[in-house]
Amino acid sequence: METHIHQLTDNALLVLTQRYLKKDADGHVLETPDELFRRVAKAIAEPERSYHSGGIATYEEEFYQALSSLDFLPNSPTLMNAGTKLSQLSACFVLPVKDNMNAIFSTLKTAALIQQSGGGTGFNFSALRPEKDYVSGTGGEASGPVSFMQIFDAATQHIKQGGKRRGANMGILNADHPDIEQFITAKKNPAILSNFNISVNITDDFMAAVEANGSWKLRHPKTGKAVAQIKARDLWDKIVLSAWETGDPGLIFGDEINRRNPLPGLGPINATNPCGEVPLLPYEACNLGSINLKHMVRLEGDQYVIDWKKLAATTGTAVRFLDNTIDANKYTNAPIRKMALGNRKIGLGVMGWAEMLILLEIPYDSEAAVKLGEQVMQFINRESFLASQKLAEERGVFPNWGKSVYHPKTPLRNATRTSIAPTGTISILANTSPSIEPLFALAFERTNVLDGKNLPEINSLFAHRLNSLSPDLLQRLRREGEAKLLRELPPALSRIFPTAMRISWEYHIKHQVAFQKHTDNAVSKTINLPASATVEQVSHAYQMAWKNKAKGITVYRYDSKQSQVMNRKEDAAVLLQDTSSCKICLA
Repeated sequence: METHIHQLTDNALLVLTQRYLKKDADGHVLETPDELFRRVAKAIAEPERSYHSGGIATYEEEFYQALSSLDFLPNSPTLMNAGTKLSQLSACFVLPVKDNMNAIFSTLKTAALIQQSGGGTGFNFSALRPEKDYVSGTGGEASGPVSFMQIFDAATQHIKQGGKRRGANMGILNADHPDIEQFITAKKNPAILSNFNISVNITDDFMAAVEANGSWKLRHPKTGKAVAQIKARDLWDKIVLSAWETGDPGLIFGDEINRRNPLPGLGPINATNPCGEVPLLPYEACNLGSINLKHMVRLEGDQYVIDWKKLAATTGTAVRFLDNTIDANKYTNAPIRKMALGNRKIGLGVMGWAEMLILLEIPYDSEAAVKLGEQVMQFINRESFLASQKLAEERGVFPNWGKSVYHPKTPLRNATRTSIAPTGTISILANTSPSIEPLFALAFERTNVLDGKNLPEINSLFAHRLNSLSPDLLQRLRREGEAKLLRELPPALSRIFPTAMRISWEYHIKHQVAFQKHTDNAVSKTINLPASATVEQVSHAYQMAWKNKAKGITVYRYDSKQSQVMNRKEDAAVLLQDTSSCKICLA
């Protein structure tokens, strides 16, 4: 199967023009895609100067080759802002929300500046006193976490990330907060919290209470005293039903996150970035990048095999690139700068996993695919660890290393190295499938990505195979839709092109868990469900994710929202997609 893997598609060029290429005050484009890659490579190589590496030009060329070949791409803020006056390069932030008015609105201001510069923000609102609680300072009543989330949501509505798109938030509430039921059902009203993904922070104790059909205490966030006692399973059923109805809330598994917290000396983690792939301490930021797995294969005879040597080299380049990004970054405020430089967290992930499997002719919904996913991520994680060790030898350990689980035996440059991000937009640039998601559809139209413009696409690997079978099959695909066409394809071919709705939720979770086993941060993955999925299946999916030590889970039942980023017609030519990874997504 031949592929054309180093060319920018028409859709990639359109996305680059709309979102990434530098423009003048009148909106005229000032650079070509090649110049963009040069701009970014030059800016990210510049920190080499402060380490006296003597190889600035060499590393600039190495970074340029990785970017221009589309073997590796960083998160969108780096592509947008590196080498510009703005130079805010991080995608992921977590900010604290404390229970006083000054702190709340100080956090809102910081969030607004982050989103304006292209980043996304996560918050845990559990420190806020519940609705109608007495406020001694004013003699009035507290409005509660959901009310303040709506204020944050309204601000986000009017702020475009990097001047190009609306911002994104993650809102989290602990399962023992007195307002948890109001939080769970908040997004049943589609007009509320439209710029938030929301998740309940679930503990092992809560899950044990659910399994035992036991009671669960809701506690006042300021005193810790129980203010109510409910049945754990009743609360669980409300979570599951709401997720079945709307896709929200997701879950984050706080105990598992903190069991793998690399910096327990700095405190517990209770929040993540908007898509959940980076659990962070208050004021932490993280820079992300993704390796294009579609490019990490080579032909041996007439079959593709994984090019482990190229994958190792690309991983090493990417880790150095992301570590340099921390130094090239211009931070929004002093606390964020202190935490970012102190912990030097990076998140290297992947995109194109589904297309790698297609090239290897391994069905996504197979145990062989799950096993290979674990093997690939274990390899990347190990290589990123070795690259971070090497950087520690050259540049020193991250400043908070003494408070980390790596002290005193394992010098590292970065507190975390790997993370699986959604790659919703950068996968368009790379002309590959997003993240570790399966193909959403074989022919589709991306919507709501460029000011209402639609981007029609047919998966290039599928198009090639169709064309080799019969020249008119592509036209029939556009005309009749995939459902009719799939019935006429050889079973061996249709087997290696499964799409998200035809893959069982169990295999969605198996892939997430396989990659999570060897990922320092977390995995952003949507568990796609058909419209016919039951509430019980959502419950089973959530339980399976917890039992298999995922750090979080998001499900989405098709057609469960009035408006959705993915729309699919079994018997029509056009399939609509923004990203198959999350409801509100950063790339």
